[in-house]
Amino acid sequence: MNATTARIPVRGARLAADITLPDGDPPFPALVIRTPYDRRRHRAEARAWAARGFAAVVQDVRGRHASDGDWYPYRTEAADGAQTLRWVREQRWCDGRVVAAGASYAAYCALVTAVGDASCDAVGTGPAPGGGPDAVIAAVPALGPAEVAREPSGVERLLARAGWWAAHGDRPGSDPAALDKALADDPRLLEHLPVTRLPDRLGRALPSWPRIWDEHHRDQLTLRARSARIPLLAIGGARDPFAADTLRLWRDWGGPARLLLGPWGHGLTSSPAPEARPGHRLDLGDTAARWARAALSARPGTDRRGTDPRGADRPGADRRGTDHPAADRRGAVALGGSEHWYPVDGPRATRAWHFGHPAGLRLLSGGEFHADPDRPVRSDRLDADPYPYPVPDRAVLLTPPLPRPLDLLGPAETRLRAAADTPAADWFVRLIALDPEGRAEPLALGAERRADPPGRPADFTVPLGCLARRLPAGTRLRLEIAGHHFPAHARNPHTGQNPVTATRLDPSHRSVRTAGSTLLLSTGHGRRVDPVQEIRR
Repeated sequence: MNATTARIPVRGARLAADITLPDGDPPFPALVIRTPYDRRRHRAEARAWAARGFAAVVQDVRGRHASDGDWYPYRTEAADGAQTLRWVREQRWCDGRVVAAGASYAAYCALVTAVGDASCDAVGTGPAPGGGPDAVIAAVPALGPAEVAREPSGVERLLARAGWWAAHGDRPGSDPAALDKALADDPRLLEHLPVTRLPDRLGRALPSWPRIWDEHHRDQLTLRARSARIPLLAIGGARDPFAADTLRLWRDWGGPARLLLGPWGHGLTSSPAPEARPGHRLDLGDTAARWARAALSARPGTDRRGTDPRGADRPGADRRGTDHPAADRRGAVALGGSEHWYPVDGPRATRAWHFGHPAGLRLLSGGEFHADPDRPVRSDRLDADPYPYPVPDRAVLLTPPLPRPLDLLGPAETRLRAAADTPAADWFVRLIALDPEGRAEPLALGAERRADPPGRPADFTVPLGCLARRLPAGTRLRLEIAGHHFPAHARNPHTGQNPVTATRLDPSHRSVRTAGSTLLLSTGHGRRVDPVQEIRR
């Protein structure tokens, strides 16, 4: 195995890349990872890919670690990626076939190299013809600035963005513990107003921090992904904050697409959820390599579920051109709490828990509650202790114990009939499982931003994402409805002003009507599958 470091020329810079070649005679197919998190941290992964027959290229993106240039997240990755792939294909050790891969921000780098993103890329164009990869592996993808900064409804993600920017923003290196150290010195740091001036209190210049809140155009990359024709493997975690984006990418991808969704967090198998079982400890590296070999070899293809076998490996062939129905979607999802995996789109049923019904969700407190920005409901606590003020700070509802085990597998949502006495309001819905001993475990969270006439009840839906959980008999479901989820999310000022520029926060009185409000969960699991075989069918 041979490892070297090269400086790959791109427009206006030279980007550092570690190149690890397999034993044996070249040429080889190449696997390219472009990362802002230090290419040296991927050396074990690169050796693993090389051991499986791939020339592994791991590159620091522009302006990070050993690469030249200035670091502007999400702005130059399409053009830099395309030029990097062209350079790779010109090397004698590359046989012309390239897989772009990555996790989190590196997944964005891989995807944007394949489809381009004119809205986020400073160059304003996607990759040039022939510059894209032959296949893409995207794990827990951070799909763009708007996607990572806000929930789909527009609610701002404060804690995660502050942590990422403190650790990585406006600097060539990283300090992953930067926010933790700052909070130890200043526990009320994230209460600083306005949010755009948070670096003033952090004590470190972050000139790009205010700009991340200016991007409101979601789904730019997934819209362009509809025209993709190369194979995609999307890997996600049910507990990952970007799980919904992973699912949307898989559903919108224009070429053949496979999905693997397990009971993991953002670190996938390195951060298993409490409900994970030994059967969920997949070797993701081996699984991805097997899929990549099949994709590059135009297998499977005879049943139109893989890359187009016609000429995919011919010299000079358009490697991005396949001929498959965009509706072709396969994948496997792990049912947390059991050992089993099921097809992502297997048979489903919907179960409804109606508010105020004896067999549904009984209202314990908070039919009228107070959303006070000075005393927000905390995202880092699961208790629902009585609020020490005359009016509750959230609505709390509870189901009877489950008479038998229940499998939740598929989308979940809450349909609310509710009112706020302010012109703007955020509604957070948190679903929690209480085991027979009363221990609380989070199941799902939804956030919806509303601007309804003050005091007038409105009917709206709060999506809760995709669940994949087995709940044992005796479990009760607790549903909490609140106006804040802080510090994970910024506090709404309730005045209609922009939450990231507001300097005054007003309280909001809320009411939840049991009539017309329902919790809807997908149940049932259908046939079991082998996850590795399912993504390669």
